[in-house]
Amino acid sequence: MRAWRLSAALVFGLSLASACGGSDSADEGHSGAGGSPSGGGAGAVGGSGGKPSGGGGFSATGGQLEAGTDADSGAKLGPPYPIVLCHGFFGFEKFAGLDAITYFYQVKQELGAKGEPLVFTPAVDPFNDSTYRGAQLLAEIESILSQTGHAKVNLIGHSQGGLDARVVAHDRPDLIASVTTIATPHQGTPMADVLLGLVSDPGAQELVDWLVKQLGYALWDAAGKKTSIWKPLELFSKPGITAFNQQYTDRAAVRYWSLTGRSDFKLAEMDCKPDEKVPFVEKWNFETDPIDPLFLISEAYLDGGLGQPDANDGLVRVKDARWGTFLGCVPADHLDEVGQLFGDSAGIGNQFAHKELYVELAKYLRAQGL
Repeated sequence: MRAWRLSAALVFGLSLASACGGSDSADEGHSGAGGSPSGGGAGAVGGSGGKPSGGGGFSATGGQLEAGTDADSGAKLGPPYPIVLCHGFFGFEKFAGLDAITYFYQVKQELGAKGEPLVFTPAVDPFNDSTYRGAQLLAEIESILSQTGHAKVNLIGHSQGGLDARVVAHDRPDLIASVTTIATPHQGTPMADVLLGLVSDPGAQELVDWLVKQLGYALWDAAGKKTSIWKPLELFSKPGITAFNQQYTDRAAVRYWSLTGRSDFKLAEMDCKPDEKVPFVEKWNFETDPIDPLFLISEAYLDGGLGQPDANDGLVRVKDARWGTFLGCVPADHLDEVGQLFGDSAGIGNQFAHKELYVELAKYLRAQGL
């Protein structure tokens, strides 16, 4: 009995830590109804069930493309390609009906203000594995490309969103210019194995599902009966992520980068040693981050104790977040990386600014000719 109670508490806490919207306005991404992968609508697209609905392309501000553009003529536009922000576990459009709580907090608006008009924030099923979510994301990307007239997109995925992005890049490399992942558990996270071990009884898992459902009931109902909080946790487990990595290998035509956060006042010079040094990450090398209270238990567990502790962001270890060309670590926990909660500061004494990170990352992609 104590095991499922502890598991419920941990899952509920992790859900709260991730409970932020996947899109930046009420008119944007919606997860498909009925439990099957479907185009929901990136930008202001509103398709439900089946493929995304058609219509003119949308800019970051919601304005449609002018009639007669290349989107209509059939010619495919090259770089700079649209940027698609892919949310993680428990990501959705709004939380508790509040527009203020969006997953990539004010990132889309900041990118727009800095000269990036084509930024999209589609929402996918918040409680599912990445094969399922990846199919939904692909439908959204096909809709974006149809609307904008571009040949490809750049994907930036946080947490599970990075795994979703890898699924799409594997299945349709012709549509993806690059995949950049932030704090994505490419090698899983031990926290998933702990939670699954605590609650191995299917009946107890149903009870935890019910508890989390109370937090996001409208979202849960929209996602359909096939969804479950245990599906992503099984994916993040050691057996789950091993099978995933065997199935979804990288494609030569796609560029892959990764970076992650480090918290609990760690500099983690060795763990965070980059494959490529970039100024927008290097500038934070001597900044430290106090761990968010929501992650006190998980960070301590992932840390591993004395000796040579594993640097992590409270949910994902640095060594598990490496993929492709690793750009290093920023002083941030799993919430700080996307400006949560409510756009609060990264912590006392920490000057890290998440919006600046995404702006500079976009500039970096443009400098690569993407």
